[in-house]
Amino acid sequence: MVNSEDKIIRLLMSEFNLRRTQVESTVKLIDDGNTIPFIARYRKEATGSLSDEVLRGFYERLNYLRNLESKKEEISRLIDEQGKLTDEISAAIDNAAALSELEDIYRPYRPKRRTRATIAKEKGLEPLAEIIAAQNRGDNIESIALDFIDAEKGVETAEDAIAGAMDIIAENISDNAEYRKDIRVRTVNEGLLVSKAAAEEDSVYRLYYDFAEPIKKIANHRVLAVNRGEKEGFLSVKIDMDEDKIHNYLFRRLTPKTEAPSTRYVKSAAMDSYKRLIAPSIATEIRNMLTENAEEASIKVFNQNLSGLLLQPPIKDKVVMGFDPGYRTGCKVAVVDETGKVLDTSVVYCTLPHHDKDKAKKQLTDMIAKNNVNLISIGNGTASKESEIFISELLKGLDREVYYIMTNEAGASVYSASKLAAEEFPQYDVALRSAVSIARRVQDPLAELVKIDPKSIGVGQYQHDMNQKRLGEALGGVVESCVNSVGVDLNTASPSLLSYVAGINKTVSKNIITYREENGKFNTRKDLLKVPKLGAKAFEQCAGFLRITDGDNPLDNTSVHPESYAAAKELLKLLGYSEEDAQSGNVSDLKKKLSRVNSAELAERLGIGEITLNDIADSIVKKGRDPRDELPQPVLRSDILSMEDLKPDMVLTGTVRNVIDFGAFVDIGVHQDGLVHISQICDRYIKHPTDVLSVGDIVKVRVLEVDAKKKRISLSMKEA
Repeated sequence: MVNSEDKIIRLLMSEFNLRRTQVESTVKLIDDGNTIPFIARYRKEATGSLSDEVLRGFYERLNYLRNLESKKEEISRLIDEQGKLTDEISAAIDNAAALSELEDIYRPYRPKRRTRATIAKEKGLEPLAEIIAAQNRGDNIESIALDFIDAEKGVETAEDAIAGAMDIIAENISDNAEYRKDIRVRTVNEGLLVSKAAAEEDSVYRLYYDFAEPIKKIANHRVLAVNRGEKEGFLSVKIDMDEDKIHNYLFRRLTPKTEAPSTRYVKSAAMDSYKRLIAPSIATEIRNMLTENAEEASIKVFNQNLSGLLLQPPIKDKVVMGFDPGYRTGCKVAVVDETGKVLDTSVVYCTLPHHDKDKAKKQLTDMIAKNNVNLISIGNGTASKESEIFISELLKGLDREVYYIMTNEAGASVYSASKLAAEEFPQYDVALRSAVSIARRVQDPLAELVKIDPKSIGVGQYQHDMNQKRLGEALGGVVESCVNSVGVDLNTASPSLLSYVAGINKTVSKNIITYREENGKFNTRKDLLKVPKLGAKAFEQCAGFLRITDGDNPLDNTSVHPESYAAAKELLKLLGYSEEDAQSGNVSDLKKKLSRVNSAELAERLGIGEITLNDIADSIVKKGRDPRDELPQPVLRSDILSMEDLKPDMVLTGTVRNVIDFGAFVDIGVHQDGLVHISQICDRYIKHPTDVLSVGDIVKVRVLEVDAKKKRISLSMKEA
C-alpha cells in the first residue's frame, strides 16, 4: 500500500501542480477527519492556501485514485486465483490510469454467462479456433475441421465446427484490452453521435430529428437534450463509426502480410466480433462517458449558479412584504420585520378581471402603513405579471417611498410543504409559509435558501436527468462552502443553516437550538462544548465559522479561530491596542501598523504562520462584517415595463437569473427574462458564460430583438 499511496501522491502533485509537502499535508488533514471549509480557512500554511474549490476537487480525485488502486489489487487477486497472473498482466494493471482500462484488462478473466463462444468451447472446438487463428499457410481448415465433428455434442458438420471456432475467435478479439482501447479512442475521435425521430409528432426535440455531430465536438447541453429525447421516446440515438476503418485496423493486427487459407475465417470472425460484441459495448461506454462529462459540466455550472444565488447581498434593515401571486386562490401576503419575524398575513384578490382591486389596494395600503413596510418582494411564478402590474399601480398612490423586487420563488412551494416549514410556522397554512419565504429571501438569501433542497432552487439545466446522488453531493458542498465563507450567527441561526456549518450535522444543529432555548443565548464560543454530542473535534471544525455578536469576547464575532485567540490578543497588545479597542471596533489602522513591522518575525514570535497572522489581522479589522455587503446591491423597482415597451437598442439594467452553456438569462423587469447568447456577452472569445457571469450579477444590457408572440427577448451586453 505504501507504493500505491506514493503513486497517488505523485499523481496529485502532477495533476494539481503542487509540491509534495502540500499534497502530503493536505492528504493527512483529510485523513484526520478535517472538513474542507476548516482546511481551506484555518490550515493555509499546510496546504499552501489551497481554495475551497480546489480542495473539493482534490478530495474527489484522491478518493477516485484510492478506489482505483483498491480495484487494481482486487483484479490482480482474482486473476491470480485463476493461476493466470503474469508479469505482463501485472504491469498492465499497475499502469492502468482509469477504471475503464482495468475493466478491459479483466474482461477475459471475468466469469461469463453462457455465450456462443463458451458453448463452442464446451463442444471441444477451442483447439480448432487456435489452429485457425494461427493462420499457417499449409493448413487445410476444411479437412482439419472434419476431426471435430461430434454429433453427440451438436457438431454435425465441418461447417458447424468452423462456425463454433469462429465464435471463440470473435470473443477472444473482443476481450483483447489493447484492441478495445484503440477502437474506443478511434470511435471518440472519428465517430458521430446520431439521432433520428422515433415518433411522427412534433416536439421540443425537433432539432434532433435528423441530427449528427462529431463525438469529440458535441456540446454538453446537446448530449443531455438527446438523452432526454431518447428517454421520452421522441428520438432514437446511436454511435456511428466507419466500420471499414475498424475492420482494416483489426485485419492489420490479426492477419499476416501473406494471407493463409484460414485468414478469411479470421477476417470474418473479426467483422463479427466488431459488429456483435465490440461496437455495441463501446457505444454504451461512449454514451456513458459523454453523459458523465456532460453531467459533470452541468453540475459545475449549477454549482457556480447556486453559489451566485446563495451569496447575493442581503437587503438589510427593511420591513418586507412577501407577495406570493395566485389567480383563483388569491395572492398570499406576509409581512416580516427587519429580523424576519412575521408581523402580519393576509390574502388579497387582484389578478383576475372580476377581482375587487380597490378592496385589495385598501387591504395592502393598510398593511403597509400599519407595519411600516419598505419593500415588497413579489414571487416570479404564476400570476406574477398581473401581480407586478397591480403592485406598481399601488405604489404610485402611496404617500411613502416603497419599492418592489421580483424574487425567484423556485423551491418556495417545496419548502412551504416541508416538515421544516410546518415546525417553523405551525400556525400558518402552506400558501402563507411560501409568502414568508419569499419575503425572507431578499432579507437574507443564504439563510432562507438553505432550507430548500438545492436541486429545487432552479438555477441549473437538465438537473432532473443527472445522477441525483452525485448532484446532491456536489450542491451540498456548494451550500456548505457558501455558509462557511459568510459565517453564521450562533444565536439566531436556524437548524438548517447550522447543519451546513463545518463539523455540525443535523442532530448537533438541533441540539444547539435546544440548548439555546433552554439556556438562553450563547455568550462565548466555549459554551458550544456544553452542547450534547458536540465534542472537541466538532468544536475545532465549527467554532471559527460561528459568530456571537455582543458576546463576552470580541474575537467571537470574527473569523479568528479560538485556537489563535492567544496569538490575536498578543498581536493587539504588541500593536498598542486594548481588548476594549477590539470590542468597539477602534482598530481601523491595525493593518497599517502591521505593515511597518517584520511580519515573518512577528508571526514566529506569536507561534503562528505568516498567512494566519494576516488572516487574524483582517478578521479583527472586519469584525462582524458580512462579506456579501461588498457585492452590488439588488435592483429595486417602483414602476413596471412590459415587453411592448421594449425597443431595439434600448439599454437597461438587469439581474442575471441563470447561466447555462449557451448564454445567460437576465431579468430586466418585464416578467419575461431575456437571453444574452454567449456570442453577445463580450467582445473577446469566452469558452463558457460562467467565465464572465454569475447568478445575481447586476449587468447593463442592450435590447436586440423582441418577439412578443413567442415571448422571447434577445439581449446583448456589448456596447451596453
